[in-house]
Amino acid sequence: MNIKVLITGYNGFVGSNLTRFLSNYYLVGLDLSTSNTVNQHIDWQKFDTITGINTIIHLAGKAHDTRNSASREDYFNINLDLTQKIFDYFLQSTAKKFIFFSSVKAIADSVTGDILTEDDIPNPLTPYGQSKLAAEQYILSKTIPAGKQVYILRPCMIHGPGNKGNLNLLYSLVQKRLPWPLGTYKNLRSFTSIGNLIFIISELIEKDIESGIYQVADDEPLSTNELIELMALSLNRKSHIWRIPKGIIRTVAKVGDIIHLPLNSERLKKLTDSYVVSNKKLKSALGVTHLPVTSKEGLKETLESFKAN
Repeated sequence: MNIKVLITGYNGFVGSNLTRFLSNYYLVGLDLSTSNTVNQHIDWQKFDTITGINTIIHLAGKAHDTRNSASREDYFNINLDLTQKIFDYFLQSTAKKFIFFSSVKAIADSVTGDILTEDDIPNPLTPYGQSKLAAEQYILSKTIPAGKQVYILRPCMIHGPGNKGNLNLLYSLVQKRLPWPLGTYKNLRSFTSIGNLIFIISELIEKDIESGIYQVADDEPLSTNELIELMALSLNRKSHIWRIPKGIIRTVAKVGDIIHLPLNSERLKKLTDSYVVSNKKLKSALGVTHLPVTSKEGLKETLESFKAN
């Protein structure tokens, strides 16, 4: 327990998994509510009084609201303003490492080429992505004192035990034995397994890794059809994938634009677009050729947690 780690937002999905696997460190938790997953809990009003911290992991933030009920101000108040306060504390503290969880959505809502890299020019279209990019820019605008290291991580969709989000919705469809009608589309998407994320965080804490911006993703992207098949396998069922011609699907989507069907052109694009994220720069910095958990292994663990719940 020689290393003292401050984790903001430690009661969230990612935080709860991190605290479970980083228990060999002395963990200080900063969040709105308390739990016994950390050695010490600190209130937001007192965070700048903490001493002896080696590493800060800044997870706290407002996640992307798929229902679009949050205002632009909500995102910036939390994702930018909170980051400014925590990072300013880091700069004047004795902490040596700062790990900020941004998002690939800070760069692009859709991938125009074959693969998204750290060299792509940022063009976020949503308040969520824009607020994360603004936080990144604030961090990069500061002079980092000698002996300190700063890591900006841009993970794609993180999944693992306790995951809530689009994977659950897709799992529910398979669980109800409903068919997947978009099997004709061969899209590929990158994911981040919590096992790989924990490995990456541990490496950043323990080793002398170069400061920088790093995208976080599993090594292998997966298609939606593969996801459906893995979900069916986890439920010991046969997958039901319908390969309806794309022309018919597009026609139904256009009708949906007019009479507000569950499938419309915008939703079709989200469901069938590819979003492949490169992790080459990160693996090079860590000195590894492969991350420890394959995409399918990570998803199987997540799906087992769905079944258990």
